[in-house]
Amino acid sequence: MRYRTLGRTGLDVSEIGYGAWGIGGIQWRGGEDDESLRALRRSFELGLNFIDTALAYGEGHSERLVGKVVRELGGRILIATKIPPKNMVWPARAGHALSDVFPRDYAVACTERSLRNLGVERIDLQQFHVWNPEWTEQDEWRRAIEDLKAAGKVRFFGISINDHQPDSALSIIETGLIDTVQVIYNIFDQSPRRNLFPLCKKHNIGVLARVPLDEGALSGNIREDTQFDPAEFRAAYFRGDHKKQVVEHVTPLVADLQAAGVTQPLAEVALRYCLSYPAVSTVIPGMRKIRHVEANCALSDQGPLHPPLLELLERHAWEKNFYPLD
Repeated sequence: MRYRTLGRTGLDVSEIGYGAWGIGGIQWRGGEDDESLRALRRSFELGLNFIDTALAYGEGHSERLVGKVVRELGGRILIATKIPPKNMVWPARAGHALSDVFPRDYAVACTERSLRNLGVERIDLQQFHVWNPEWTEQDEWRRAIEDLKAAGKVRFFGISINDHQPDSALSIIETGLIDTVQVIYNIFDQSPRRNLFPLCKKHNIGVLARVPLDEGALSGNIREDTQFDPAEFRAAYFRGDHKKQVVEHVTPLVADLQAAGVTQPLAEVALRYCLSYPAVSTVIPGMRKIRHVEANCALSDQGPLHPPLLELLERHAWEKNFYPLD
């Protein structure tokens, strides 16, 4: 496992982090807690030292599982979590008042709940789970950050950027008040490289690349007849003709990779793609099984993709948005 510095936090984080949404259950079906705990432990054995969870993942269930395993290791693992929007609307909508989404007292109370779920005294990285640039000049979110840091409950603070809206974070980065951003970044959505990544580099902001496999579209396993539990998140994400669209974009992508002599599975190429750009501090794929942990963690040592292959992948950018789900 290789490590990178998480921006101005100075923390050394594993290139492969652990996306812990799936182990929370509810929106992701088919997992078992015992299997999730084994996968977490195996990831730590392989050098992974960074986990991204959230209070909203399984109503705190993901945090409780993460905390259980992290405490076993005596605090050697860095934990990032998130404050859910009070109005429970993802992504943040234009015109929604900050007082309805992240009032100061609510942000503090959520952080207290996360601390109890995790069983730790301080969160390494706390994040707002959505963001609206209309809030940038307001004071309430600033006071929440200052108070949580001053109380020793949070070391660093960041935001999880709205789906496919990387430029919505540019103004808050300029304030100098956040340390990291979490953004959708993958072969299909390459847009963060245009404006977000250069600004993060200028201000030394850490970057967490989420959804590197596009919720499974870049796993190479989605077909037009693929079925999901109707209660699961992916059933909504791949609704309507979305699976057909995925097949129409993945098929030529795989064909181009094969023509270029690439034999590595698409999912592995997709993760290495994210790590091929130095602005990315860590990539956080969801992992619920030991075999996924072992395959993903092994990719760090393979290094970045070669420039000709990156140029090929850049031609497969796809401007789409399968969110929101309502």
